[in-house]
Amino acid sequence: MKTDTELQKDVMDELKWEPTIKASDIGVSVREGVITLSGYVDSFYKKWAAERATARVFGVRAVSAELEVRLPGSLKRADEDLARAASDALEWNVAVPQDRVKVQVQGGLVRLSGEVDW
Repeated sequence: MKTDTELQKDVMDELKWEPTIKASDIGVSVREGVITLSGYVDSFYKKWAAERATARVFGVRAVSAELEVRLPGSLKRADEDLARAASDALEWNVAVPQDRVKVQVQGGLVRLSGEVDW
């Protein structure tokens, strides 16, 4: 079994090899095989890529991704625009019954509520 120090080095090396992220923007801490990623990335895809790269490392028991996504100013969308886009996506999806799922957006976070059969 790897020590926490060895595991931290292996995770940091794996993040350096991941082409979609800038490893120097991500902090890595380890405690008993549980990895905590911290820092900031500029897309949800990069957060996901960092989580996947970390999970690939042998010896990692769990990953806690405390990475904050900070979108560049040009990519930020108003809550009203997000609500409209989410509502349209639900309406266009024939598998989602009409008027069964409600959309609420606050501070850029989308919350869906309602009840569906499956």
